[in-house]
Amino acid sequence: MERSNDIVRLCGTLAEEPKWSHEGRDGSYYKFPMEVVRLSGTADTLNILVSRKMMERTELKTGSRIIVTGELRSFNNRSGDGPRLVLTVLARTIEFTEDRDENSVFLSGTICKKPNFRETPMGRKICDIMLAVNRRYGRSDYIPIIIWGAQAEMASSWQVGDKIDIWGRMQSRSYIKSLPEGVLEKTAYEVSAAEVVKRTEGDR
Repeated sequence: MERSNDIVRLCGTLAEEPKWSHEGRDGSYYKFPMEVVRLSGTADTLNILVSRKMMERTELKTGSRIIVTGELRSFNNRSGDGPRLVLTVLARTIEFTEDRDENSVFLSGTICKKPNFRETPMGRKICDIMLAVNRRYGRSDYIPIIIWGAQAEMASSWQVGDKIDIWGRMQSRSYIKSLPEGVLEKTAYEVSAAEVVKRTEGDR
């Protein structure tokens, strides 16, 4: 059985009704924001991409409680408006639910940029990694990963080209960017790792 290297499962609330996004090689796509609440009470607002065919089978309305399963996709926003790297979840299935919020991501890929290890003023250890996750037909998605604590120290010694598996959650994070005309609030998207493992040559 072929191993999947990109699995996302989200359970939360549809924040706005879907709007048309773009035309792809395999049809039209719509997008909508989905709110998923963490155990801390903070809500992540995540981008969901859904095909027109799926839209026609599912009546999606603001406030609906849904489960989305699919895959992470990335694209570079060159418009200068909003975040530079945008992560979306390409929905493969959508179901209505009353289950509690859930946010789980599994990714298997290759480190494509030197890990960036840092320590906050409060002493918290963090390592940022850019992970290339292959799709079929030779394309890849580039996913920013944030790793914490002892795992961050371990990851800081890894090299470009190392293959890793990560389990975690997708998150949105607001930040302030200073511009000549003033400050602008932006949103960054990333995967926060709960567990990360470096694969060996014998792993499949």
